[in-house]
Amino acid sequence: MAGSMKLGRAVGLGLALGLALAGAARAETPAKDLFSAEHFPSAAPPQSIGFYSKGCLAGGMAMPKDGPTWQVMKPSRDRAYAHPALIKLLQRLSVDARREANWRGLLFGDMAQPRGGPMKDGHASHQIGLDADIYLTEMPNRRLTDDERDHMPLPSVIDPRTRHIDLKRWRPEMMKLIRTAATEPEVERIFVHPGIKEQLCKTAGRDRAWLNKVRPMYGHDYHFHVRMVCQPGSPNCQPQEPTVKGDGCDKLDWWFDVALQPPKPSAKPYKKPPPIFLSALPRACAAVLKQPDAAGARAAAPVRAAPVAAAAPAMADDVDGNAPMAPEPAPRASAAPVPPAAVPDDEGFAMPRMRPAG
Repeated sequence: MAGSMKLGRAVGLGLALGLALAGAARAETPAKDLFSAEHFPSAAPPQSIGFYSKGCLAGGMAMPKDGPTWQVMKPSRDRAYAHPALIKLLQRLSVDARREANWRGLLFGDMAQPRGGPMKDGHASHQIGLDADIYLTEMPNRRLTDDERDHMPLPSVIDPRTRHIDLKRWRPEMMKLIRTAATEPEVERIFVHPGIKEQLCKTAGRDRAWLNKVRPMYGHDYHFHVRMVCQPGSPNCQPQEPTVKGDGCDKLDWWFDVALQPPKPSAKPYKKPPPIFLSALPRACAAVLKQPDAAGARAAAPVRAAPVAAAAPAMADDVDGNAPMAPEPAPRASAAPVPPAAVPDDEGFAMPRMRPAG
């Protein structure tokens, strides 16, 4: 009898402890809410902490809104921050793109939040200040307004019916642009839609070594994603696994035959992964949240526009004088079909069934 009572008390205590832990987990604030609430970089030496999809950024820097060969898009998202080395790389790339790809200027998309970390929507990576999106839409020859930057349509270069390149939208200069980025020694990866990778494989010619860095990925049909290597002074930055040898052009069949095909009716519904909590990030990320704002950060931070309306697509002076205005792009149609299931991708996380916006 006494043994039964002890067993009962033990079971009861176990259930109570389990319920208490579950309640504590429910009460914990998701890391995406904590980091998205920070609007200024921290006062600390620049440091990328953790992995690209599980970490944070100390001592980040804001990309200037405008430059002679670039403009920053989506200002309302407040995601134009990065490790200073990436800021420098992107600015240099914008100059090289004009010279080597005859590209008027770059339109930069999301980089990272002021202190990195998980975002509320759109990305699972971009957390440590070493990732940036570059649109395949050429910079106009005028400065866009904040409203235009938030709402400008960004056309896909993929035919949504065939999932291969749309030759009516693809330009040879786009291949030169991606090649220019891939040949940068500090670029670790470039992610593109499999249809873009296929087109690059067809048109690269004999110089193919740079194709090794260009990796197929869901989405990425209207922009390409540049990932930089871990930088000196970031001992807690977790590097990417090295790529396999070869240009990867012989490994695209799976994407078109399996990954990009609509899911079977019998496929299990996609279950959104649970949020990441601060306790799951590197320990140093808690300290990053507590660090004071960087000196002058409030004055140097990009001016944030009013929040974009829910209906909007989710994700300087005249630089050439007589350069023609870039044509107004047609509305973008989603080119990425629903992936069959949560498939581990090259960024180290499971891709959602629907393409992340932006």
